[in-house]
Amino acid sequence: MSRTTFDQLLQAGCHFGHLKRKWNPAMAPYIFMERNGIHIIDLHKTVAKIDEAAEALKGIAKQGKKILFVATKKQAKDIVAEKAASVNMPYVIERWAGGTLTNFPTIRKAVKKMTTIDKMMNDGTFSNLSKRELLQISRQRTKLEKNLGSIAELNRLPSALFVIDVVKEHIAVKEANRLGIPVFAIVDTNADPRPIDYAIPANDDAKDSIEVILNAVCDAISEGLEERKVEKADEKAAAEQAEEAADKPRRARRARKADEAPQAEEAPAAEAPKAEAAPAEEAPKAEEAAPAAE
Repeated sequence: MSRTTFDQLLQAGCHFGHLKRKWNPAMAPYIFMERNGIHIIDLHKTVAKIDEAAEALKGIAKQGKKILFVATKKQAKDIVAEKAASVNMPYVIERWAGGTLTNFPTIRKAVKKMTTIDKMMNDGTFSNLSKRELLQISRQRTKLEKNLGSIAELNRLPSALFVIDVVKEHIAVKEANRLGIPVFAIVDTNADPRPIDYAIPANDDAKDSIEVILNAVCDAISEGLEERKVEKADEKAAAEQAEEAADKPRRARRARKADEAPQAEEAPAAEAPKAEAAPAEEAPKAEEAAPAAE
């Protein structure tokens, strides 16, 4: 089942590439034709590549792993932040700090610093600082938040990157390649698709083009998250059933013991009258024997 149609992509302007003189020859397989000095992207291939990328992203989300969205260009920022947040995935939209992936422990230290400042704000430590110190720390907090964005919640390296404009975000792509993290990206005719694991040939400058592709991949991620939730619920139910099945023999044994316990208590009570009756019968015989002896 296709997640996008040819007409949807055409309407969004996904087919418009860059000027012919700016093209990257590695994009030749995805170029349909040239019109008025502009390359036109083959949208049939774009549809196939979106579906391929969406299925792979769905699988990653289903495993409970994180996908980091990267888009620092103006026309992509807002839509990426909105779509990534809708599927609870981290994103970078201000500036890619060199070493975000390859020097991840340092990034975690910056996150820890930001958390410490937040703690100071909440526990009243700020009330003991001078206005100048307060201003310096507040500025530092704002800068950290702007640079780190939502990766502050990322406790480990992401399992995949989704990049918009691989030329602009070439540092992020290089870091992911170096660490073996798969890269998904919208690749325009001026870019090299070879370092990209899942390249989606499309216009990466138009907001509508970016949005229609993000809708498809985020829907796939959402499906993966829902399937994970259902699987977890099924596993929990199966575990409860298994526990109940294992507990049945134990309950049966306890029930049998409970039934046997009263019988064991009644047995001595039944014998007691017999023991008392025996001397009562023997007593008259002893009395009768006495006169006979006389």
